[in-house]
Amino acid sequence: QNPVGAGVQVTSGGGEYMEQEEDWDRDLLLDPAWEKQQRKTFTAWCNSHLRKAGTQIENIEEDFRNGLKLMLLLEVISGERLPRPDKGKMRFHKIANVNKALDFIASKGVKLVSIGAEEIVDGNLKMTLGMIWTIILRFAIQDISVEETSAKEGLLLWCQRKTAPYRNVNVQNFHTSWKDGLALCALIHRHRPDLIDYAKLRKDDPIGNLNTAFEVAEKYLDIPKMLDAEDIVNTPKPDEKAIMTYVSCFYHAFAGAEQAETAANRICKVLAVNQENEKLMEEYEKLASELLEWIRRTVPWLENRVGEPSMTAMQRKLEDFRDYRRLHKPPRVQEECQLEINFNTLQTKLRLSHRPAFMPSEGKLVSDIANAWRGLEQVEKGYEDWLLSEIRRLQRLQHLAEKFQQKASLHETWTRGKEEMLNQHDYELASLQEVRALLRRHEAFESDLAAHQDRVEHVAALAQELNELDYHEAASVNSRCQAICDQWDNLGTLTQKRRDALERMEKLLETIDQLQLEFARRAAPFNNWLDGAVEDLQDVWLVHSVEETQSLLTAHEQFKATLPEADRERGAILGIQGEIQKICQTYGLQPKSTNPYITLSSQDINNKWDMVRKLVPSRDQTLQEELARQQMNERLRRQFAAQANAIGPWIQGKVEEVGRLAAGLAGSLEEQMAGLRQQEQNIINYKSNIDRLEGDHQLLQESLVFDNKHTVYSMEHIRVGWEQLLTSIARTINEVENQVLTRDAKGLSQEQLNEFRASFNHFDRRNGMMEPDDFRACLISMGYDLVSPPNCSQKYHQREMPPSQAV
Repeated sequence: QNPVGAGVQVTSGGGEYMEQEEDWDRDLLLDPAWEKQQRKTFTAWCNSHLRKAGTQIENIEEDFRNGLKLMLLLEVISGERLPRPDKGKMRFHKIANVNKALDFIASKGVKLVSIGAEEIVDGNLKMTLGMIWTIILRFAIQDISVEETSAKEGLLLWCQRKTAPYRNVNVQNFHTSWKDGLALCALIHRHRPDLIDYAKLRKDDPIGNLNTAFEVAEKYLDIPKMLDAEDIVNTPKPDEKAIMTYVSCFYHAFAGAEQAETAANRICKVLAVNQENEKLMEEYEKLASELLEWIRRTVPWLENRVGEPSMTAMQRKLEDFRDYRRLHKPPRVQEECQLEINFNTLQTKLRLSHRPAFMPSEGKLVSDIANAWRGLEQVEKGYEDWLLSEIRRLQRLQHLAEKFQQKASLHETWTRGKEEMLNQHDYELASLQEVRALLRRHEAFESDLAAHQDRVEHVAALAQELNELDYHEAASVNSRCQAICDQWDNLGTLTQKRRDALERMEKLLETIDQLQLEFARRAAPFNNWLDGAVEDLQDVWLVHSVEETQSLLTAHEQFKATLPEADRERGAILGIQGEIQKICQTYGLQPKSTNPYITLSSQDINNKWDMVRKLVPSRDQTLQEELARQQMNERLRRQFAAQANAIGPWIQGKVEEVGRLAAGLAGSLEEQMAGLRQQEQNIINYKSNIDRLEGDHQLLQESLVFDNKHTVYSMEHIRVGWEQLLTSIARTINEVENQVLTRDAKGLSQEQLNEFRASFNHFDRRNGMMEPDDFRACLISMGYDLVSPPNCSQKYHQREMPPSQAV
């Protein structure tokens, strides 16, 4: 749609923005709401420029008729002088002035379509609005350029870029995206955050948001109020041209500020580069000083060649050296590399910035640091060779003694806690599965014990060899070897005792396990039956009829008949548990609190059984109460159905009767009106029956009854039928009244009116739409000459028109 009522084509730099509509249906396309928005917006936009020349307009279609203010507007917004206007007040003077303005617009690359000076002079609102939109598009929007896009697309991209960080803002067009006012507030806040507190805005307050943006823009940004918040919010799709005009003012208002911001950013960038260079100089001096100081402290430590008497002390020296290689040196290596990188980077930046080269302090050149580093690595290599030779000498001396200590330690580690483990009576409180697991674990221990026999013999052989070589600590070796042999004999005796005890306990627990398994097999299904019974007794049902309630009562009686048999099963299950307790008392075993096959206990079964017995009478009472309620609901259904079955057909018959009257009215218009008025009064008198039915419906709603099998009519059907009947009679009466007005205004006879009605009935046989041939025949029958340009018939074929509009 083009609500301004005129076509515009603007050509600039190879790009094209074009809008055009067909002249023959222009009057049908102007939306009154859009016309109001365009009139207000375009007037405010013109005044924002005309006030620079000390004038303004009040009525946009009247004040531009003589062309003077139109020419003045073009001079203000273009900064160019137009030809001298004609001063006369005659019509041809006005047309001449308007033509001068239109010629100037055309000289700017704007091709005007269907806009003539005569229509502007005659005060044609649609043409005037179209002309002003042409000016706005050329001088306020066409030159906008953002990221290789221009005009409307450039302005839309600018809005999207500026509002992207804001919540609840998604600008996709120039109509619905601006209805809540948040997009306008976001534009203002992006450039002037001191004017609007965006965090306090709410999406559900569009009028408040829009008024805030309008007031702030007018007061602080010198952008006049061009729109009404109520018009934007209450219009399903606000006028796109009005929104674009107003938003373009924000673009031009903020363009200067953005250029200043770009210059400031460029200066800040230069300052940042200088600060970064100064920082790199300071970092180089600091890193060089720290690295040279570390080398100075490390070299004396590496030059120390004093040996240690023990292997342990030498190992500590080796570990210290490894820590130096692994922890302390790598960071310094990185520092040395980073120092050279920073030096080269700094020199490059200074050269690119046309600044003097950096000269470090004395002794901190890159070459000085490299020489100090080479000296460090030479001392480090000599220290490493000395450490390795000392360690190899002590290893040869201690090898045999360490081997004995190692084997003895491994054996002692393995035997640690084994005697305490074999003396445990953990099987006395264990279950059958646990006893079997303990037995299998004991068997694995016996296999491990046999495997360690070779290790004990190896330890004794090493002790014998050390004695033969007169080792200076042979006494401690012999003492340790004797302790290992004594402990080994004791482990063999304890192992056999524990095996005998575990086998006896296994046989006893197998008997108890069989009884527990039997308990679980019978208790599990019985418990499920109890849970199901409790769930059914506590279940909240939803019934809608007496039959459904009776079905629930029957099922409940059948359940009560199964209770005696269930009580007998409960007694048998509890008897199994009693037998288990008797066995535990006989053999002095601690009864298990839980059954490995089931978590259910005898007490749990008794508790659930007691609950079932308490819930049965409660269920009886509740079902009886529900039966009484459903019987009452059934009486209400029948009462409502009796009335609805009478009212529904009556309404339907009246609707059909009114329809027949509307299709074939006979007699004079006054007689027809009298008959329709009588029908209307009869319908109004029937309203009391509807009210009584509404009362019965209210009782059903209060009783939460929403279905009724006794009638096909619901209250909603009755209401809709009643409203349809009232609408039908009112429309028919209105149609007859319009015929009376037409007859009186045009002087038509009753026969002519009947002929028109017969024609309409013929052409309306396709749901009110006419084929092109029918439309042509209708026009010819009315005396129109259809000789037209070649494309005229093509236009008629492009859309179908209701015959009422055609006539």
